Amino acid sequence: MKSQFKNFILMTVSTLIMAVGIYFFKFVNNFTFGGITGLAVLIAKTGIVSASDFTFITNMVLLAIGFFVLGKKFAAKTGFCSILLSVSLSALERIFPMSHPLTDQPVLELAFAIALPAFGSAVLFNIGASSGGTDVVAMIMKKYSSLDIGKALMLTDFIITLTGCFVFDIETGLYSFLGLFVRSFMIDGFIESLNLSKYFNVVCKNPEPICNYIKEHLNRSATIVSGQGAFSGENKYIIFTVLNRVEAVKLRNYIKENSPDAFLLISNTSEIIGKGFHSI
Repeated sequence: MKSQFKNFILMTVSTLIMAVGIYFFKFVNNFTFGGITGLAVLIAKTGIVSASDFTFITNMVLLAIGFFVLGKKFAAKTGFCSILLSVSLSALERIFPMSHPLTDQPVLELAFAIALPAFGSAVLFNIGASSGGTDVVAMIMKKYSSLDIGKALMLTDFIITLTGCFVFDIETGLYSFLGLFVRSFMIDGFIESLNLSKYFNVVCKNPEPICNYIKEHLNRSATIVSGQGAFSGENKYIIFTVLNRVEAVKLRNYIKENSPDAFLLISNTSEIIGKGFHSI
């Protein structure tokens, strides 16, 4: 229950962050990158429906299709985030109607239009959820075809962004292309940062005090391997362990004070699969 509540809070907060970035920085500047919301910017230009309402209608249609095609399990996380994003965008449009950008700095606006949705998407991907839209299309395509889903969605985004160059001006189109390419790298960067851990290799003569500290004070485990110094020929031990950033600082300080002759190799890693970290 604690884990489910934590995921619920993360999904809610990250989806609202996405909504803020999309509405206040993406829609009003006519940036066309990013699947359904990018297409919504183009549709809004026709005057038939606003970008927020188009996003709401399209996401609800895709959600219904996804429910019948992909089953109830699909609707649990993706359904909640998709509905929350759509409702939030429609609510923001009615509470804070906008006729022009917040600033006269398009690069600054683009930065927030990329960063906020990218951060929200990274958090959702990290807990196995998504905000719907083209992700639903990708899930359906994956179920019924052997197509390269990533390339298909990238091509779709590229066509939508290219169309923006003709519907709007070339400057807006170029900003959209920049957003398209930077967004994917930023999502990967956010995910790696969220999962960042410290991998320790500790070479020492007496591993027992260090391992006791890891077990009793950090509630982690470690692996001990026997070794031999190539230069000194002395018998030594190598301790392997993985900690989060806060725990890593504590262990480093402990070793510095209590085993100053130990040799440490500390590496950054974001793919830790096992008990205490991520399950397979």
